[in-house]
Amino acid sequence: MTGSGRSGEVVLRAIDIVKTYGATQALKGVNFEVRRGKVTVLFGENGAGKSTLMKIISGVEQPTSGHLELEGNRISLSSPNDARAAGIAIIHQELNLCANLSVRDNIFLGHELTNKGGAVDYGRESELAQQVLDWLEEPISPETLVGDLRLGQQQIVEIARALVADARILIMDEPTSALSASEVTVLFKVIADLTKRGVAIVYISHHLEEAIEVADEAVVFRDGQLVATAPAEEIDLPWVVQQMVGRAADYDFSDRPREYGDVRLSIQGVKVVSPDGSGRLSVNDVSIDVRAGEIVCLYGLMGAGRTELMEALAGREPIAAGRIVLDGEDVTHLSIPDRIAKGMVLVPEDRQRDGLVQLMSVGQNLSLSSIANLVKGPFVARKREAVEVDAQVKDVRVKTAGSRAPITSLSGGNQQKVVIGRALMTQPKVLLLDEPSRGIDVGAKGEIFSLLFKQAERGLAVLYVTSEISEALSASHRLIVMSKGRVVREFDPARTTRAEVMAASDTDAAAHNGSSS
Repeated sequence: MTGSGRSGEVVLRAIDIVKTYGATQALKGVNFEVRRGKVTVLFGENGAGKSTLMKIISGVEQPTSGHLELEGNRISLSSPNDARAAGIAIIHQELNLCANLSVRDNIFLGHELTNKGGAVDYGRESELAQQVLDWLEEPISPETLVGDLRLGQQQIVEIARALVADARILIMDEPTSALSASEVTVLFKVIADLTKRGVAIVYISHHLEEAIEVADEAVVFRDGQLVATAPAEEIDLPWVVQQMVGRAADYDFSDRPREYGDVRLSIQGVKVVSPDGSGRLSVNDVSIDVRAGEIVCLYGLMGAGRTELMEALAGREPIAAGRIVLDGEDVTHLSIPDRIAKGMVLVPEDRQRDGLVQLMSVGQNLSLSSIANLVKGPFVARKREAVEVDAQVKDVRVKTAGSRAPITSLSGGNQQKVVIGRALMTQPKVLLLDEPSRGIDVGAKGEIFSLLFKQAERGLAVLYVTSEISEALSASHRLIVMSKGRVVREFDPARTTRAEVMAASDTDAAAHNGSSS
């Protein structure tokens, strides 16, 4: 925590803010304050109204009623450019980068620096971009294409873009969702530097313990209303969860019965060459079996090779050696559609880039992977599609105005449920999930893991990746730790401590390959 939550001067006030979308009231008369040199953390479930309020403060949306005051003066922000001119910058929850442009061009996109002749001053832009990247301790060249960066590095670029704005109010909406532990530590140092300079920080995160660590003041939203406010020294994790969801945290599946069937997925000595062109092995001789009805969690630090393994299993990346066996059949060289047809499907890490089609509706996104099963002659059986989509919406508990609603109208947690629901509509035998709870609140996490355990009870084999130890320990039957491309330890989560898992993930892989608890 960075200090007392109430001592800073109020820089920004949101007064009686109401925001409606058709019949939906996203904000219900919210009053909210931001203080100079302080970190105000916003807690709340997906759809509670946090991001809607931040969009209003950053000029992306306008309130239906109510107004903003900046340093005591009433202001109207009709666009992000207006907000930027007022000294307000935002790091959006979902990345908003151009993959075909360089890091430098993304950082200065829309507010390019020009020389006296009016031309873009690329040299000055590169210099400033390098300075902010050095501040973030990220070894990226400003000339690198954003499309060549891993997801965590892309998030660093998004953060860098906000930092060069030299804002007096900086909104961080899920800034660490794709960052490694070391990158989070650096970001917290940057936040401390900014607050010392008098910058007001508004911080939103579903990593509750992390958010409590950085907070000066906590504000909780529920159902479009601000329901609780407290200085950081008066709050703890149970308080936050109770205020967010109206009850204590209740997702812990560690004591669920374990009834497994035959091996559904057998990963046998798989090796994967890193896609960065270095020639090194990102996955090195990994062997794992997953049985019907079993939920296996892969845990590891950034660079452990978890995502590369998942993408190789799904067919997105080639394997250099080894075999992938699904229900006794070698599927190593099958295409992605063929693997889906055989019963193995991946829920990707980046739902916006790889999981959703933004121009499609909720229903169209749900049925996309199973559309071949809905074709009757030359046409899609629309009535049958509608029935199956509506059933899946109900089964995975998507909160939506209907299957025809735009996918962009849903909260992050409900969008993730759509991606998982689409995978389940293919009727898989093996479900692969890469960071299934990224950017999702504690309530939605409980719903998603409850869904996975229900599917496991029906015989589904589940293999998922997470970077949250608490999640790995409470929502799996078996916990496997990877480090430097290898499996280094295997744990029973019901008999394992957080410290043991952390120690294993930091252990040199070569010394412990193949050992178990």
